[in-house]
Amino acid sequence: MQISDILTSDRILCNADVSSKKAALETLSGLIANASSSLTPQQVFNSLLSRERLGGTGLGNGIALPHGRWRNGLSTIAAFIKLKQGVDYDAADNQPVDLIFALLVPEHSTEEHLQVLAELAEMFNEVEFLTQLRREESDEAIYNLLAG
Repeated sequence: MQISDILTSDRILCNADVSSKKAALETLSGLIANASSSLTPQQVFNSLLSRERLGGTGLGNGIALPHGRWRNGLSTIAAFIKLKQGVDYDAADNQPVDLIFALLVPEHSTEEHLQVLAELAEMFNEVEFLTQLRREESDEAIYNLLAG
């Protein structure tokens, strides 16, 4: 799987001005919903929130990977936001989160879902990569790093 298979530059928001986990999920939901006429931001938000209720998706080091299921979905859709300032996200290390990569995965794609999450977790575990992401100031530059 390539990041460019699931993410486009129009689903990236650099320096998003949000002040809470809920607002971050709402922003991501809007970006993801724009990818398909069969999705609404509320549907995406409900899916992401349902997963958050099972256990937080804040990995630590300022990273969160919220993800949800998409009933009748045909492909995985992703969105990414870099926040102006980190928010309380109930992360594993209790640190604020400022980089959030969200996924909406077709309901039947269990293996793909786990593979994508594993690849993202590995990518976001690289300190130099995180430093580069935090330095970038444009949607396009962030897309190029993520899709690189």
